[in-house]
Amino acid sequence: MISASRPSARTVIWLLVGLVSVTFVGANAHLVYVAIASQPACVEHIKEKGQQPMEFRAAAAAC
Repeated sequence: MISASRPSARTVIWLLVGLVSVTFVGANAHLVYVAIASQPACVEHIKEKGQQPMEFRAAAAAC
């Protein structure tokens, strides 16, 4: 009979550390890509100070 050998605890820990590291790096790379690739077009926004509370305008209009 052949017994299946189980991976050691150290191996499992290193695999988990590697998986977490790859996930972290991948998520950050995705955020950087989206930040660089997305260039939103000009959108309508309030040009003057609003009359209602919590009604904000752009700090500096890009268009």
